[in-house]
Parts: sequence; C-alpha cells; structure tokens
Amino acid sequence: MRLAYPYFLLLLLLIPLLLWLRLYMVRKRSMQFSSGAVLKGLPKSWRVRLQPVIPLFYTLGLICIIVALARPQRGLEDSRVRTEAVDIILLLDLSGSMDTSDFQKFGQRMSRLEASQEVITRFLENRPNDRIGMVAFATLPYAVAPLTLDHGWLVERMEGLNTKMLDGNRTAIGDGIASAVNRLRDSEAKSKVIILLTDGANNAGTLSPENAASAAEALGIKIYTIGAGGARTGFFMQRQEVDEDTLKKISKTTGAKFYRAKDLETLEAVYEEIDQLEKTEIEVERFTRFEEKSFGWLVAGIAFLALEQLLGLSKIGRLP
Repeated sequence: MRLAYPYFLLLLLLIPLLLWLRLYMVRKRSMQFSSGAVLKGLPKSWRVRLQPVIPLFYTLGLICIIVALARPQRGLEDSRVRTEAVDIILLLDLSGSMDTSDFQKFGQRMSRLEASQEVITRFLENRPNDRIGMVAFATLPYAVAPLTLDHGWLVERMEGLNTKMLDGNRTAIGDGIASAVNRLRDSEAKSKVIILLTDGANNAGTLSPENAASAAEALGIKIYTIGAGGARTGFFMQRQEVDEDTLKKISKTTGAKFYRAKDLETLEAVYEEIDQLEKTEIEVERFTRFEEKSFGWLVAGIAFLALEQLLGLSKIGRLP
C-alpha cells in the first residue's frame, strides 16, 4: 500500500479544532438552566446513550474523507530482482522436408516441425524474462513475431506455422539469418542470440550463409545452429540431408556451437544446453501497477457524515 498524496494527512490535525468549534457552536445555541444536577440520578434512555455516537460518526467521516484525498493505492507488483536477460530470435526452417516424421514420442511418430514446436515451447517457458522473437524461412524468410516478453502469444503464432505457408521446395538459410540479424540490429541487450534450426542445406536466396554469419558476428550476435532429423537410408547408401559443414562454419564464425539432433531427446537436450549457456545477469526493476483504493474510503466518509446528519435531525440529536 502507498499514498499518492500523503501530505493531505496533515488535515487530520484540524479534526480536534473542528470538534471544538462544533461543540462550541452547540453550547452557544443551547438554553441555560440553573442546574441539572438533580437529573443525574435518573436512568438514561437509549436515546441519551446514543448521543456520543453523533460526534464519533462526524470524526470518522472526516478521517475517511481525508484518507480518500491522500489516495491510498495497493501495489499489484513491486520488486527489484536480478535476472538473466537475453534477446533471442528463433530461426525455424519451414521447408517441406520438415514434415518428415522421423521423430518419436511415446512410440508415436511426429514430424520434425512438430517436435521443434514442442521443444521450443518448453524453452520459452524456462526464459520468462527474455525478449524472444521468431523468423521462419523456406525459399523466403517470414517474420513470425518481433522480440516480445509475451511468450504465450509467441507460442500461438508458432503453432499456426506449417510448411505450406511458404514456398517449401527450397531453403534459403542465408536470407533467413539476414532477416533474424535485422531484428536484433537495434537491440541493446548484453547478449544477442539466434538459434537456427534446419534439416537441409542452403540452396536458395541471395545471401550465402557464410556472409550472413559474418554480418551477425560484426554486430556481436551469436548463432547457435541445430541440424534436425535423422539420416535417410537408400538401397545401398546413406544420404545426409543436413549440411553440417556449413552449419558448423556459421556457429564457429559467431562464437557459438553446432548441434546435431536426430531424435526428440537429443533435440530437448540441445535447447536445454543453450538455455544454460546463454544467461546474462542484469538488474531489472519491475514497474508497479497500482490499484486505487480511495473510492471505498470516500464512500465510508460520506456514509458516516450522512448518519451524523440523520441522527442530528432526529430526537437523539435534539435531546438537551
């Protein structure tokens, strides 16, 4: 609780003076008798016993109104904490191969995209104090969400993604990185990170992944690269879809790491390791939202003064 205008409480010092003036005016208007001593022995009626309540209501009414003028407020959130804040762009491949169902959960097959969405959701839950955005890419990059602390909204945006949204026949990793870098360009965070997840090789776009990584390195942005999906087996040979060499160069150029995730458990472990690696401790002041509480005090003050007036006009208030 706090008072927006605490100096109004100085008016409480005037209440004794107002009570004295009130008593003085009442006595000035009253009739003078020689002595009322002979009446003291008489039993007091309930009306006489209620007479002291009238100035009490008057006093309480003034107190409540003065407190209302001071505007009491209840803080809904107020703290200064040390937290780990990083600006992160999640760069997600939406090429057609991400529909390949070579991941499993509880014996049920799931696509690479579904597995990525599930693991990213848990990653977001572990970083409530970080601004996180998302860029998807296939032949062209697509800005899914800007940097935001509203991770629930980000998850909703991510769940709406599918490989048919973009031209999924080709993969422009370099252009995707450039789009992600552009969204971190003006960031003032101590640590700026891109987490690139892809299951293919760069075969489209105007910018090579190596040049895009150099631009990121110049801006102090790390790019963690994740090659998702298992190897496909042909009749007599095994073909590797992920261009590991290029992904390794990207991460090495920016001072980050490359990871290979061939199953759901490995993919989860990758994001958990990145979560532990990218922590920058800073001091954050949470701003407080205040809820006004003066209305209740004002209503109570008016009610007390109204009761005082009603009792004053009744037989109770007119008793000698």
